[in-house]
Amino acid sequence: MALSASDLPTMYSLLANSLSGDERLRKPAEAALSQSESRPGFCSCLMEVITAKDLASQTDIRLMASVYFKNSIGRYWRNRRDSSSTRKISCRGISQEEKIYLRTKLLSHLREENYQIALQLAVLISKIARIDYPKEWPELFSVLAQHLQSADILTSHRIFMVIFRTLKELSTKRLSSDQRNFAEISSHFFEYSWHLWQRDVQTILNGFSALAQSFTLNASMEHQEDLYLTCERWLLCSKIIRQLIVSGFPSDAKSIQEVQPVKEVCPVILNAVQSFLPYYSSFQEQHHKFWEFTKKACTKLMKILVTIQGRHPYSFGDKCVLPLVMDFCLNQITNPEPSIVSFEQFMIECMIMVKSINECKEYKPSLTGRVINENGITLEQMKKNISSVVGEILASLLPKDRVILLCNILIRRYFVFTASDLEEWYHNPESFHHEQDMVQWTEKLRPCAEALYIVLFENNSQLLGPVVVSILQEAMNGCPASATEISPAMLLKDAAYGATGHVYYELSNYLNFKDWFSGALSLELTNDHPNMRIIHRKVALVLGQWVSEIKDDTKRSVYCALIRLLQGKDFAVRLAACRSLCFLIEDANFSKNDFADLLPACWDLCFKLVEEAQEFDSKVQILNLISVLIAHVDEVTPFANKLVEFFQKVWEESTGESLLQIQLLIALRNFVVVLGYQSPICYNMLLPIVQRGIDINSPDELNLLEDSVLLWEATLSHAPSMVPQLLGFFRYLVEIMERTFDHLQAAVNIIEGYIILGGTEFLNMHASSVAKLLDLIVGNVNDRGLLSMLPVIEILIQCFPMEAPPLISTTLQGMIVILLRQQSKHLQQLF
Repeated sequence: MALSASDLPTMYSLLANSLSGDERLRKPAEAALSQSESRPGFCSCLMEVITAKDLASQTDIRLMASVYFKNSIGRYWRNRRDSSSTRKISCRGISQEEKIYLRTKLLSHLREENYQIALQLAVLISKIARIDYPKEWPELFSVLAQHLQSADILTSHRIFMVIFRTLKELSTKRLSSDQRNFAEISSHFFEYSWHLWQRDVQTILNGFSALAQSFTLNASMEHQEDLYLTCERWLLCSKIIRQLIVSGFPSDAKSIQEVQPVKEVCPVILNAVQSFLPYYSSFQEQHHKFWEFTKKACTKLMKILVTIQGRHPYSFGDKCVLPLVMDFCLNQITNPEPSIVSFEQFMIECMIMVKSINECKEYKPSLTGRVINENGITLEQMKKNISSVVGEILASLLPKDRVILLCNILIRRYFVFTASDLEEWYHNPESFHHEQDMVQWTEKLRPCAEALYIVLFENNSQLLGPVVVSILQEAMNGCPASATEISPAMLLKDAAYGATGHVYYELSNYLNFKDWFSGALSLELTNDHPNMRIIHRKVALVLGQWVSEIKDDTKRSVYCALIRLLQGKDFAVRLAACRSLCFLIEDANFSKNDFADLLPACWDLCFKLVEEAQEFDSKVQILNLISVLIAHVDEVTPFANKLVEFFQKVWEESTGESLLQIQLLIALRNFVVVLGYQSPICYNMLLPIVQRGIDINSPDELNLLEDSVLLWEATLSHAPSMVPQLLGFFRYLVEIMERTFDHLQAAVNIIEGYIILGGTEFLNMHASSVAKLLDLIVGNVNDRGLLSMLPVIEILIQCFPMEAPPLISTTLQGMIVILLRQQSKHLQQLF
């Protein structure tokens, strides 16, 4: 039965009760709303609640109505085809007439004062547009544009919110027809949006100029509110411009067609950035709201430039765009205004831009040749010509002296630890290590500078190799190994070591690792002063980075150095040593003989480190080292008892930490493989862990099942004989295979292991389960899966020639039927 206007009071009550803190009111209301969702008129009732003028102050209820409305769009808006005919029917609740009403009502209620409700309405309009535009809702953008002509600031802001959300939604549609529709929108809407953007930015800059000159904070507060709303609208317009340029035109890297808006927009955007930047410092004290906007605006505009460059590299490479942007960014990095130095996010975006341009493959010389006597200019030749022109522009922007200057600035200014970095390290070394080790390079200034440096070095290795070695030598001379004061010289040496580690693969042509290690790095480790943790951590990381250059005559010394660092007092240093030890042990040239007598100390240090670790990431990292040790060293059995105790303790303490348990399961599998037929010595610890992992009713089944099945397979493969507890596990395999065939190959190996190890006892206990499993697999897998089952059937018949045939009769019949069907299909194809 359809809902009508008479149901509005009931709907209002249900929405109000759904927000109640009293569960006795909330639960029935939520259930009633859920049941009403599919009824015709539900969305119309919600729309009336949202737009009712007498409910304007009831923002929480109206917001809840908008959320229910938005959710209903995804469930009930899209048309479905009636399975019994070709006619379209509207899925359950929303008729075509109601849809028309709702679309009209939504476009008539654009001036929503509450921001959260306006956002929800913008999102739901975009979801409707994804389904209905352009066939059912062709007038959408024309109506929005018409409303803009006479809109006040608030209404225009809300309209731009709708346009942005709708364009964002439509841009994700991938069919060629949808992309053509989006291109058409761009062609009609770009000029208007761009004109409004330019008008608004001028209004904002004029307002900022007046604001900066005013001395009274309370002067014209209403004007400030209008100005701020204009700022917010302008930001939305900026996002729309980006969406139209990025998604409204095919990438010029593929089409080789110039995208004219790129050349028109990018210089103006850059000019806007330059105009906004002075207000970063002038608004910081008195106009915090506009200071926050200035930060957001500068960062967002730089991100737009980066996005456009990535999408349309050739158009961006034009002489009226690339030189301006590149020169600006380089100047900001090498010679920023004092007031901008603290604007970290903006500096990051400038570095990202320089990095993107330097590593852009479209700007690099093409290595493809040309066909002899080929007529006309091919697409590849056109790309080659454009790349050549852009390459010349880049060469003029980055002459040798500027490349060397940039390299020096990155190392000497941006690689160096700040006072806040050292303070953070002092208070929480463990957390500091993980932040430095795992942070995304686009999120922090130093990792971003390191990423730019690596690209710069790769492009100019012959030029910068001697430069980096020179900086390294200068830093070592300025801060000898005996120095203990945390001075600029020590921090520069840390930065130089970091720079040397990042480009080891190229720098090895200019720096002999053996001489560097014996003449400097090893001497650093003899100084045990607490302040040396800065250098010790970097030495630990460098030893892991230069692993390919560590020759046989130096390996023993490097192993000893890392074990020494693992014994240190600073947790960040110990974790850095832990990571580098992993790299050295996993190296193809790992020397087991040189490491053999260090193994007892290494095990004990790992166990101690896990006990002291507070953070989850630390435990995973240490457990990874233990797993690598087990897999790569020969002498594990003498330490088996200690390892069993360790694994038992870590498993008990890791409840609820699935990632840590996965790492533990991997380590246990390596442990079982290394122990081989001695593996029963760890069964008291191992089998309960296996049982929990393969039980599909376990709370952690989703995360642990795959690694637990592999551990189960390894346990059977290396078991000298069957034990009762292991024999009882077979029932779990049936449950696993009934749910998924993702582990088919491991399951086949497990069945083989049980047949061979369990013998008659196994068959007597699990004969029906074996038959059920075989029937299940044969009836549900492809040819490859069937082939994997044949060895199991063969082994079953060989081991049990009397018992097996009756057991697998239905399986064999099923396989014969499958073969006959395939043969019949093959004959039909032939004739």
